[in-house]
Amino acid sequence: MRDFSTEADARIVIDDLLKQAGWNPADKSQILTEVSLSSRHEGVAEPQAEYGNRSFSETADGDEVPSGRVDYVMMDQRGRPLAIIEAKRSAIEPYTAKQQALPYAKKIGAPFIFLTNGELIYFWDYTNDDARIVNSFYSRRDLERLLYMRKEAKPLATIPIPDYYIRQGEQRKVRPYQQEAMKALDHAIELGKRHFLMELPTGTGKTDLICLYLKRLIEAGRAERILFLVDREQLAKQALEALQDILNQYGSYWLRSGMARQEQQITVCLLQTMIGRYKEFTSGYFDVVIADECHRSIYGAWQTALTHFDALHLGLTATPAPYIERNTYRFYHCKEGVPDFSYSIIDAFKENYLVPYKFATGITVLLAEGADIDDEHYDPAEFERRWTNEDTNRKMMEEFDRLAWESYKELAPGQKIGPGKSIVFAITKHHAARLAYYLNQIHPEHKGRYAQVITSDIPNADELIRKFKYEDYPQVAVSVDMLTTGFDCREVIHLVMCRRIRSPILYQQIRGRGTRTAPHIGKRKFVIYDFFGNHKYFNDSDTDIFTGTGGGRVTVTPPKPPKTHKELIELGLEDEWLEAVTYVEVGPEGERVDKREYITNWEQVIRSSVKDNPILQKVRDGKPLTPEEEQELAEQLNKPRMYFNEDNLRRAYRNPGGTIIDFIKAALGSLKIKSREEEINENFQAWLVTKNLSPEQAQYLSLLKNRGIVRGKIEIDDLFKPPLSVLNAAELGVELFSENGLKEIIEDMNESVFKQKTARLG
Repeated sequence: MRDFSTEADARIVIDDLLKQAGWNPADKSQILTEVSLSSRHEGVAEPQAEYGNRSFSETADGDEVPSGRVDYVMMDQRGRPLAIIEAKRSAIEPYTAKQQALPYAKKIGAPFIFLTNGELIYFWDYTNDDARIVNSFYSRRDLERLLYMRKEAKPLATIPIPDYYIRQGEQRKVRPYQQEAMKALDHAIELGKRHFLMELPTGTGKTDLICLYLKRLIEAGRAERILFLVDREQLAKQALEALQDILNQYGSYWLRSGMARQEQQITVCLLQTMIGRYKEFTSGYFDVVIADECHRSIYGAWQTALTHFDALHLGLTATPAPYIERNTYRFYHCKEGVPDFSYSIIDAFKENYLVPYKFATGITVLLAEGADIDDEHYDPAEFERRWTNEDTNRKMMEEFDRLAWESYKELAPGQKIGPGKSIVFAITKHHAARLAYYLNQIHPEHKGRYAQVITSDIPNADELIRKFKYEDYPQVAVSVDMLTTGFDCREVIHLVMCRRIRSPILYQQIRGRGTRTAPHIGKRKFVIYDFFGNHKYFNDSDTDIFTGTGGGRVTVTPPKPPKTHKELIELGLEDEWLEAVTYVEVGPEGERVDKREYITNWEQVIRSSVKDNPILQKVRDGKPLTPEEEQELAEQLNKPRMYFNEDNLRRAYRNPGGTIIDFIKAALGSLKIKSREEEINENFQAWLVTKNLSPEQAQYLSLLKNRGIVRGKIEIDDLFKPPLSVLNAAELGVELFSENGLKEIIEDMNESVFKQKTARLG
């Protein structure tokens, strides 16, 4: 950003920032500028008085205010002051203007203050909190809503925690740990904590719990607009279903990448979509931001979509504490390794809120040792070729099927059709197709309906998922990654691992697909058929449950962020195929297509189709799509031969944050690619919001950021070389952070701000 050497320069930028937040600085009914404190304006308590040779005015609580002018006054719809803006030139840290601005705000009767130099913006609700950095000005609607809620809010203790609630037409009991979680949230909020991290195992009702708590916040007048962020479509569908069931009196919708936003109370959105759209919202637009499986989104460029919103942030995760990245704890203001609330899987099994498991014995184990990480994570197809063949694939499915039919009545006496719902996890799409083929060969009487492949390349994947969950057939779903998270089917009693897993997070996510209770079929237990010896690697057994905190060869300390793509860390958004693998697997059979060829074909199809396709024309012209149009477009593109879908396009473009709309615009040449400097500035701003820094520390890090833009990273040696050495950067940095603290903050800055976590399109 430019160095605005004068206050006038800063004001040019401030005017632009106000316009972005929906204000018109030229409209005197919205914004007043250069307001003299001696002017008789509604909201001014008293005219100026003389005291000796010095003039002053007095606020309602007796503070003296030197005569002067307020830079900006933001007005409500009735012409009353909402906030003042104190503008400083860029060389001045705006936080230092607090005490100058406070008497001005009190004198004018404005409940809020913004402090800014055109680069940093602080928001100060001065009767409740200290000033904090935000990414944008608030809109008039934001400030009016905040003021109303502040006046109308009730103590959370006056809102009873329910004992029961209705879900899917049945009465459910609020479990003791869910009540404890709500009490812990109440306590944290009443103490002023604005970030909260909650860890509960898969299947213990995180979504229901958060819906009940959101209802509580709304009833207490603490929240009106809510954002529910997820990173998978299945999670979005489940969240929306729960919200519209439990909170049916409040409007909710799913904001998709191509559609216009709606002014409803609750917005469900994919993190990937919000990364491209967060600037459409002011920092004060949402009162609460929920991040589901939040350990995947609090790092690098991904946190931008979260930190943009100055809200109550609630993070949900099923990942055990030792495997949550340190940035997650920092973002949620927790001690490292200690979430605000946690409920262990051991307790969930003990208290019968989850169904226990056992491992199938005597089955063929294809691989326990001897393979390098590279085999699977650099080229899954090569791993498949080395460790499986037609004979072993057939043998695995025959063994699983035989044992499943023998045990299903014992596992779930109420299960009428054998062998009971089962999920098979394969190595690749090709491998999944072969495994499903052999299962259907074993049961020809079902004419191919016994087992179904469910991957992103199946055009009717959503319909197959629905059939698997609610109809008798298919009995077996075969997938690669699509069903590892965000997929709930209570009736699953068989899990089949036909792939090697070395990520403790992924292992526990897959295991969690079977833990949900299903009283209607009398589900007592589920069986894991582990053909690659994964549970032995983790020292997991039905009597000594692996929880990520001990056993096996897995470290008990939190892993460091991945330095290379060879490190086996499962963050969900870090995809092992993105960088090193040169092909995309497409279609039900998993045909390998070179990524460059795939992109070339994609661009040719989009460019040749746009003249005859009205939906593509709307995308080209920047017009919003309806949810139905977006769904229709996705179905049109995900057709046999090339199978153009988001999952494949993200791999081909090496861009895990891209949406189908982004890729269409890239093909049409209409996507504006951010410059490296713009990306770094956005990353830095997002990262800065997560830190609890003094104004001097923030200003110092801004200097380092500007140097990092030039160099691509910051090194300690840079502090001793011009231009930083001229500013005495080394000594100042040690004074502000300590020697070790300075090294740590620079390392964190390189990891979170300068490292390119997502490849740009093109």
